[in-house]
Amino acid sequence: MIKSDMDQSSMAEAGWRGSAEAWLDAAYEILIDSGVDAVRIVPLSKKLKLSRTSFYWFFKDREALLTALLEKWRAKNTGSLVKQCECYAESITEAIFNVFDCWLDPALFDSKFEFAIRSWAQQSPKVTAAIRTADAIRIQALTDMFIRFRYEPLAADVRARTIYLTQIGYISMKTKEDLATRMARIPNYVEIFTGSAALPRELERFHARHGFVPGGMARPAPRGAQKRPSPRKARAAAIVGR
Repeated sequence: MIKSDMDQSSMAEAGWRGSAEAWLDAAYEILIDSGVDAVRIVPLSKKLKLSRTSFYWFFKDREALLTALLEKWRAKNTGSLVKQCECYAESITEAIFNVFDCWLDPALFDSKFEFAIRSWAQQSPKVTAAIRTADAIRIQALTDMFIRFRYEPLAADVRARTIYLTQIGYISMKTKEDLATRMARIPNYVEIFTGSAALPRELERFHARHGFVPGGMARPAPRGAQKRPSPRKARAAAIVGR
């Protein structure tokens, strides 16, 4: 676990030792790039250009650092997915778009982190158990979302599993899609997952959240942003253009 009982003088000296967050962020980067076996104190100290002993001001040992990494993953990926499932939505299709925000926004759900944790689980019963717990929490959140929109419990469970296992498949297979391709498929995914077609305005809001413009055309300026010419100027322009 991260040490939290440092006195004020120790905290004042912590600048040249780094910080718990700095060590954890460096561990995250190494985990993503090279796997859990590479997450070790000496390589971390070299990466941060800090002494190896600095590490122990913030973590008891390597195992404590790995535990903190797992907690970081839980808080971000599971926490964000549950939160998105609980977001306000007027329809089940809009609710699905809230969930799909996770798949397109790494700030909400970190797919590389997810892949690294699942790879780590292949050699750690503790991480395997953590993943099983996270999977159950996430699927239950998706199920509850469907039940909120009056789906029968069994149907809600099956639809939740279909959504979740599809996305975990994307992550596990390291599937690559450009944004245009993914966006083209999303309305069909929504209809298959919910049994209902998304409303155009729901799709437009989803596109806008992710800065996507179908066809690659520039978005029209907001209403009122472009002033219409006066009738006199319009007539003058017409005469000049003849």
